[in-house]
Amino acid sequence: MLNRRNFLSGVTALSAFSGLPISEAIAAKKKKKKFKVNPKYAPQTVSFRGRFKRGTVVVDPHKRFLYLIQGRGKARRYGVGVGRAALAWSGTAKIKRKAKWPSWTPTQNMIKREPAKYAKYAGGVPGGPNNPLGARALYLYKGNRDTYYRIHGTTAPWTIGTASSNGCIRMINEHVTDLYERVPIGATVVVL
Repeated sequence: MLNRRNFLSGVTALSAFSGLPISEAIAAKKKKKKFKVNPKYAPQTVSFRGRFKRGTVVVDPHKRFLYLIQGRGKARRYGVGVGRAALAWSGTAKIKRKAKWPSWTPTQNMIKREPAKYAKYAGGVPGGPNNPLGARALYLYKGNRDTYYRIHGTTAPWTIGTASSNGCIRMINEHVTDLYERVPIGATVVVL
């Protein structure tokens, strides 16, 4: 049951994660049920050219798409939100951890960049529908080092197709849940 305290908690987390002012986060939270994904960002099988082996996840931040390579010139494509200018990254990583309804803690860099926005969450936000990481998270590592970048769900689905995150790859919760079931730990992720 959604009570005032849970609603305000969700609005505060939404504001912090999406960068929206509190007033806009309240309006967005109320409109959330009305959100409809642009059909081009819905999961679909598409033709794909590239030299990636089956099971590789390829992210094209410029086009705002994530591709799960299926082989034979095909990929499952999802719409994503990507990092803002100067916060985006590229390279290759491995998925070394997966989590359902993960908890979230802002990184020290996020707190340092915007202390008024993130310092209050330094102790973390428990997993659940108001958590900025959404329904699922895939944790990206280089070797044994956590990159602190994730492919994860979002409480702000209208940001799909934009460059608005702190560097992570955002997906609509239903879409990241689908990807989560298809991608094993150890899969390669390439961000172009």
